[in-house]
Amino acid sequence: MPLGCEGALTLSIKMRVSPEPDSYQKLLDLMKRYRDALNYSIRAIIENRALSLSKAHRLLYSDLRDKYSLPSRIAQDCYREALAIAKSWLRNPNRGEIPRARKLRIWLTYNQGYRVKGEYVEVIGGFRLRIIGWDRRYDQYGSREARLVFRDGEFTLYISKHVPKPVKYTPRGILAVDVNEKHIVVGNSKFERRFETAVERALHYKCLAENLNGKYSATRYNAWLRRRGVRERVRYFYRKARSVVEDWAKKTSHKITVLAKRHQCVIAREDLTNLVESLKNYLKIIELV
Repeated sequence: MPLGCEGALTLSIKMRVSPEPDSYQKLLDLMKRYRDALNYSIRAIIENRALSLSKAHRLLYSDLRDKYSLPSRIAQDCYREALAIAKSWLRNPNRGEIPRARKLRIWLTYNQGYRVKGEYVEVIGGFRLRIIGWDRRYDQYGSREARLVFRDGEFTLYISKHVPKPVKYTPRGILAVDVNEKHIVVGNSKFERRFETAVERALHYKCLAENLNGKYSATRYNAWLRRRGVRERVRYFYRKARSVVEDWAKKTSHKITVLAKRHQCVIAREDLTNLVESLKNYLKIIELV
């Protein structure tokens, strides 16, 4: 099924994986070479305007194989990803510096770059990763491209899948959603539900990061930027705050959607766009009256 076709939704399945002990460092080395090769490819594609697969292949394939020692399939996936990033950057009218990959990740093509066999994922290059856990609800749908990501000492595989769109139904009512700082209130004239937000938990980690910044900062320079341990800890707190909010948002939106589907309601949310400007205009009208 082609990407973005009508009647289907694209989603990513998160799968925690663990490589065998003897291949752990080899896989990390491959991901580091891939990151360097990806940054090289992005710059080369932009500078040479090689904006087609054939041009990118002629320009980069040999270098990715010889200079960065990437397997054939991973080299192709590398310049394919670089091509997508370069095109997106060139289309952006407000683009800044040339994008650069910093995280360790690999773009893999299904059945050529990776495949799932039982309780293991096999990655090209002879790597075998044990599956620790994943969402089994979408196993019946075909797998597509995947991204192997290394973060905080763990490997995670994100597999893209195409899932048919849910069958539309005629709503029998309206489910209003009111977003506040501490709670999200969902309901109508028949029932009401309250969901606590994750703002305070996220602010806790944000405050920890800011306090650490202040503790290791001086008036003339930020000492925490020169200390790797402190810098990594600050980044961890900020990353934790973002993860708390993202996890809460996904779970709460799912609960609201399930609730609306169960009662066959359409979801209505307040629109606060340009609220301040609207109030100013309203006050001007009152003064004129």
